[in-house]
Amino acid sequence: MEEETLFSAGVGRPLADRMRPASLDEIVGQDHLLGPDAPLRRMIDSGRLASFILWGPPGCGKTTLARIMATRTSLHFVALSAVFSGIADLRKAFEEAGKRRSCGEGTLLFIDEIHRFNRAQQDGFLPYVENGTVILVGATTENPSFELNSALLSRCKVFVMNPLNAEALAEIVRRAERILDRPLPVSEEGRKTLIELADGDGRYLINLLESVFDLTPAGRTLDAAGVLKIVQQRAPVYDKDREGHYNLISALHKSLRGSDTDAALYWAARMLAGGEDPLFLLRRLTRFAMEDVSLADPQALPMAIAAWDAYERLGSPEGELAIAELVIYLGTAPKSNSAYKAWGLAQEAAKKYGSLTPPAHILNAPTKLMKAIGYGDGYRYDHDTPEAFSGQNYFPDKMARRKFYDPPERGFEREIRRRLAYWERLRRQKENSAPGTE
Repeated sequence: MEEETLFSAGVGRPLADRMRPASLDEIVGQDHLLGPDAPLRRMIDSGRLASFILWGPPGCGKTTLARIMATRTSLHFVALSAVFSGIADLRKAFEEAGKRRSCGEGTLLFIDEIHRFNRAQQDGFLPYVENGTVILVGATTENPSFELNSALLSRCKVFVMNPLNAEALAEIVRRAERILDRPLPVSEEGRKTLIELADGDGRYLINLLESVFDLTPAGRTLDAAGVLKIVQQRAPVYDKDREGHYNLISALHKSLRGSDTDAALYWAARMLAGGEDPLFLLRRLTRFAMEDVSLADPQALPMAIAAWDAYERLGSPEGELAIAELVIYLGTAPKSNSAYKAWGLAQEAAKKYGSLTPPAHILNAPTKLMKAIGYGDGYRYDHDTPEAFSGQNYFPDKMARRKFYDPPERGFEREIRRRLAYWERLRRQKENSAPGTE
C-alpha cells in the first residue's frame, strides 16, 4: 500500500514525465529515421542540423525528439506552440536567437502544430531559416503539402514519423513496469486491449497505464472488460475536414473498386464512428455507383438513391444499415468504367469539334426558308424501316465517326455490347446497300 501511495503522489511527477526518453535509443517505433545509418540519425550524429519538418500523428514522439536533438548538438532549445503563440512571440524568439548567434551559440526553434500558423506567419520564418539564425524544427499532424506554404517547404526537409506499432507500444508498457518496479496488473488479454485502445499514440498509452496502476485495487488482475471499466474508450482519430477524411474515403472507394466488400465495410464503419456526415458517405457511394459500377449493373444507381432516401427518412443509427447494404451491393457488383471513359472522350471531342453543326438531314425545318436551304432534306424516319433503324449518319459532316463507348464483357454490359454489335452490323448493311455502293 505504501508503494501505491508513493506512486500516486509520484513525487510530483506524472508517469509521462518520468518515462520521457532521454536519448535517441529510447525513442521507439521510429527506426526508419533513427536506426543505424537512418537519415535523421546521420544528420544528428554529424552535428550539422538543417531545418526540417516532423510530420506524424499525435503521441509518436515529435517534441521529445526535438529536445534530444538540441541536447545532442549543444543548441539552445526554444519551444513554441502555434496554438498559443503569435507574431510577438516569434519576433522575440528570433531576436534572442540573433543575440545568441552573435555570441557563438545556435538555437533550435521547435514549433509545435506549425500548420496552425497562417501563410503570412510562415513567411516570417524564411529569412531566419535562410541565414541560419535558427534551426527550425516544425511538428505537424497534418500533411505539409497542404498545410505549409511552398516557400517554407523548399527550405526544409520533411521527415515522416509513424504511429507506434504494437511492438513499440508493448515496449512502452515494459518500460513503465521497469520504472515503477512492478508488473502491470492486467491479464495478457487486458494488455492487448490497452495497446489497441492506444491506437498508435504513445502518450495516450502512458495515460492509460497511469490510470490502470492508480485505480486497480491491490492484488487484483484486470481482464479486457476490467480494463475498459477503468479507462474510457478513445474516439477514433479522424478529422472530418483534414487529411484523415480524404485518406479514409479513398480507402473506401478503392476497396469497393477492388471488390473487397469486407474492407469497404470496415472503412465505412471507421468513418461513421469518427463522426463523418453519413450524407457525405452516401454522395460518394452514389458517385461510385455511376463511375465504377455503371451499366455493368444498372441497378447500382437506383440502389444508391434508395439507400440515400432510406437514410434521410430514418436517420442514425437505423439508417446506417442502408449504407451498409449499399456498400455490400457495390462491393459485390461487377465493375465497369466504360461509361465514365466514354463521357470523357465525348467531352474531348466536343471541345475539339465544338463549332460543327449537325448534318442537314437531321435538322428540323419549321420555315420555308430552312426547308429551301436543305434542312431535313433526306431524313429517313427510323420507325418506317423494318428494323426501326435507318443507319443514317448523325455525326457532323466534317467529323469522322467515333467510337466512345466500348463496354466490356461483364455484367449487364455483356448484353449492351451484344446490342451495340447488332446496330453496328445493321449500319454496315445499310451502308453497303445504299445507292452508289458496290
